[in-house]
Amino acid sequence: MWRNVFLLFVMLGLVIQPVVVSAADKKPAKRVVHKYKASKAKVSRVSKAQVKKVNYAPGGVEDDNNSNIAILQLASSKALIVNQVTGEKIYSKDEDELAPIASLTKLMTAMVVLDAKLPLDEVITISQDDVDTLKNTHSRLRVGTELTRAELLQLAIMASENRAASALGRTYPGGLPAFLNAMHAKAAMLGMTNTHFSDATGLNSANVSTAADLVKMVQAAYEYPEIRNVSTAPSHRVPVFGSSKPINYVNTNALVRKSDWIIGLSKTGFINEAGRCLVMQAEIAGQPMIIVLLNSWGKYSRIGDANRIRRWIESSSSFKNMS
Repeated sequence: MWRNVFLLFVMLGLVIQPVVVSAADKKPAKRVVHKYKASKAKVSRVSKAQVKKVNYAPGGVEDDNNSNIAILQLASSKALIVNQVTGEKIYSKDEDELAPIASLTKLMTAMVVLDAKLPLDEVITISQDDVDTLKNTHSRLRVGTELTRAELLQLAIMASENRAASALGRTYPGGLPAFLNAMHAKAAMLGMTNTHFSDATGLNSANVSTAADLVKMVQAAYEYPEIRNVSTAPSHRVPVFGSSKPINYVNTNALVRKSDWIIGLSKTGFINEAGRCLVMQAEIAGQPMIIVLLNSWGKYSRIGDANRIRRWIESSSSFKNMS
């Protein structure tokens, strides 16, 4: 009997032992898996940090040969971002391709008017010659409206008012032909070798330039306090012929009206051939940047591009400073 009991315990021991050992073996296996996951996460974090450091390197953002580089995705088909002080190219996308520039033209219009030292308090009357017969765009400046040259300059830059820009070119000494000659002379002086103007408004799609040339134009326009002031004004009210009360015009760049941006110069542009365009001088991550965005396909995508650029530069700069 006792022999049978002993044999029974032995048999039970042999059965239990493999189960206990098997359960114990599973715990170290789980610890190994967790350790591997933690290690993998650590490698992932390092890789992301390295990517952001590379992003800020000149020209590095479009290095398709390095799959680890997170390329800045923009809706604009052509773009250029330059550090205004150092001249460093932060981002470049087809910067030398010709493209219609629409109302970005008006920055050159303003510079030519100011260079001529024409009296800014002189009253100018909007005439039938200022009505757009090319694109048939609408204007709230009725024929017969009288405004000073300074007011026309503000509306042309801030609100991209076409009749205002047309009147500025029309009343230039020698008329529009002389004005176009002055625009081309100014462009040549600035080294804008791939730029051509056909009118003072930008409605003509023959007004073409490149992102590289437009950086030069923005840099030059920034030297004019009058252009800086009017291009960054959120709004302006002016009396208009036939209207019982002054009409309020707002800046065509919504970012100017946002308190979280530091913008020193701004100009928008749009015609069908040019798409949505935007040039700015803005402080980002403590550095003055010149931003050129051309041919953005969506109504709000140029603004979206500007916000993406700011987040990208700020993020890249923080990683650069940590390195």
